[in-house]
Amino acid sequence: MNIVLIDFPKIENILGNIAVIENDTIPFEIKRVYYLYDIPSSSKRGGHSHKKLQQILIAISGSFDVVLKDGKTEKTITLNKPDKGLLIENNIWRELENFSSGAVCLVLASEVFDEDEYLRDYSEFLKSK
Repeated sequence: MNIVLIDFPKIENILGNIAVIENDTIPFEIKRVYYLYDIPSSSKRGGHSHKKLQQILIAISGSFDVVLKDGKTEKTITLNKPDKGLLIENNIWRELENFSSGAVCLVLASEVFDEDEYLRDYSEFLKSK
């Protein structure tokens, strides 16, 4: 499983920093943006894979862990910097956990929402490999 962390260009200033995401900084055209917030620390999000959709997850505030599974290996990545994004390719199972207080997860998606594009049962995900 190939783990890709994207370093977004940033502009640092004593008045505050800016992280920049433009078309040439990510490997797909953004078709949907959403964010997760007010997540209890004991909650888990995700628990699915996508057939063709790719995502980039960014910890805009706070931190959380992303557990990635490809059916053979499992890796956990901690996101805690707003200028770094985790690229999740299609056909990778993902679970988000260990949310810090005030954590916000911004998601950039390569496709619009389509429920038929999800695999929400892990055994079905394994069969699809």
